[in-house]
Amino acid sequence: MSPVDAAASDTAEEAAGARHSTGILPYQTIRAMIRGGEIEADTPVLEQQVQPASIDLRLGDVAYRVRASFLPGPDCTVREKIERFGMHAIGLTQGAVLEKDCVYIVPVMERLRLSRTISGIANPKSSTGRLDVFTRLIADHATEFERVDRGYQGPLYVEISPRAFSVVVRAGSRLNQLRFRRGSPSHSDAAIRRLHERVGLIDRVLDPEKVANGLPLTVDLVGVKGADLIGYKAKTHTGLIDLDRVGQYPAEEYWEPIPVSKDRGIILNPGDFYILASKEAVTVPPDHAAEMLAYDTTVGEFRAHYAGFFDPGFGFAATGGSGTRAVLEVRSHSVPFLVEDGQVVGRLVYERMTDVPDKLYGAGIGSNYQRQGLALSKHFVIGDGA
Repeated sequence: MSPVDAAASDTAEEAAGARHSTGILPYQTIRAMIRGGEIEADTPVLEQQVQPASIDLRLGDVAYRVRASFLPGPDCTVREKIERFGMHAIGLTQGAVLEKDCVYIVPVMERLRLSRTISGIANPKSSTGRLDVFTRLIADHATEFERVDRGYQGPLYVEISPRAFSVVVRAGSRLNQLRFRRGSPSHSDAAIRRLHERVGLIDRVLDPEKVANGLPLTVDLVGVKGADLIGYKAKTHTGLIDLDRVGQYPAEEYWEPIPVSKDRGIILNPGDFYILASKEAVTVPPDHAAEMLAYDTTVGEFRAHYAGFFDPGFGFAATGGSGTRAVLEVRSHSVPFLVEDGQVVGRLVYERMTDVPDKLYGAGIGSNYQRQGLALSKHFVIGDGA
């Protein structure tokens, strides 16, 4: 039996015992895909890479500085495009600086040999988005970012463009995560309404008529429980941030705190990056995963979220949560834009898992943001100045 056939057989066995034949694949099925060769790497995949509903992708040992972002298109590989638009290569084995406002393409360690029923969707990890490091997954012959077609066999690459801070990365750094979907499961606003009635997806009364193309989330600009801060704005000229160093950087050296305003609003300046929080506390039950739409033109000319995955168990009481606020990574497009307290800033779409993951998001697996309010990335420590 070939590796691909073995992988297809392995995941088929998982499907046979799964609760649903279609949906987002859980931790245990991703582990089966690794054993069966659908996910492979020259350096073995680490246990800590496999999350409740995704796998973290590791950067390889070289980054290519390129002139511009690109998609390979149906007739080209990523490597061929790098040869056309690449400027120089940077070794990552000992770590290297990726400069702010530059574009890099980095092959990741993991390769895919997917069966014909499995596709993939990617997103930056939460900490990546909160640093305003813009990343997107690219596959050979792709016509869309962040998407891996059913049955894809080949390498994966990550486009990286630091926007607010220059960063240090190295081979093995994990900036992106990849989910897998079996089949084409349907999800609807009616299903979200029913799920909210059963679980309580947010901690307020939900107007069913407001659920349209997902569950609406609003921004908190008055401070949760009387807090005197509503957000942070990235400073323009700062030092480097090593993405593998946790709790090492004084927040006041990189961020300007945004106090509560009597106007109950904030004007977003084009080119600035903000960390804000949702007014709602969010819950994701163990049998679902969720994704926030990164850019919704119906709510304004700004991007409200870079890292849009919410794992099964996020904010769930049994895994240490009590409803968890969504942190919003916000950039305005082209023009100054006024955002006011309670304004809808994004929509959360819930998708069914094929089965409840054996590992859920929460304190039990060391999840960093299970009980978060307004929170910077794990790299920062809050001192007296922020």
